[in-house]
Amino acid sequence: MKKIAISFLTLFVTVSMISASVNPPVKMAVDAAKSTVKWTGTKISGTHTGMIKIKSGELVMDQNNLTGGMIEIDMTTITNTDMQGEYSDKLVGHLKADDFFGVDKFPTASLKITSVTPKSNGNFTVKGDLTIKGISNPIEFDAMVDATKKKATSKIAIDRTKYNIKYGSSSFFDNLGDKAISNNFDLDIELALAPVATAQKAKAQTKKKATMKK
Repeated sequence: MKKIAISFLTLFVTVSMISASVNPPVKMAVDAAKSTVKWTGTKISGTHTGMIKIKSGELVMDQNNLTGGMIEIDMTTITNTDMQGEYSDKLVGHLKADDFFGVDKFPTASLKITSVTPKSNGNFTVKGDLTIKGISNPIEFDAMVDATKKKATSKIAIDRTKYNIKYGSSSFFDNLGDKAISNNFDLDIELALAPVATAQKAKAQTKKKATMKK
């Protein structure tokens, strides 16, 4: 009986190893050109919105389940979409300055996934380390990943004061009145995904075309 149990155990381990080798985790590259990140910031007197471009990234999928990954955001690409002209330029300039994201010193922000808990129908609870202005803090949010359609979406609420961005925060300054700015801002993220090899090939072709034009 003991020999039979050992045989079954050996068979189970062997099958598991074969299964793992047949369907290993797959890295999906983030197509930066087709992905979008929309930011929303609020204050007592209104709301501002804009866009930021993704620099690079990848998600790790194991049989349609998200298991890991990271994205890097190019903070120098911050734009404003709710205003135009002088007022828009002034806001973007302020966001890029040291009062906010200090993009000259900190041109990128990053999110590294540390753990994922599946929920249902491609939805996951994600935990990760978010780094802004060189400061890292743990963060948790929900995400939807559709490996078939090669897309992922999420809305992340971020407390900017945890990253030493305290300008206009009533948590640190008194008598701000209608100039007070919410501590939280939101990121609406939509990622377009592609197998790493495909993404690398497309990137190489784009680079080749740019070289030929020169």
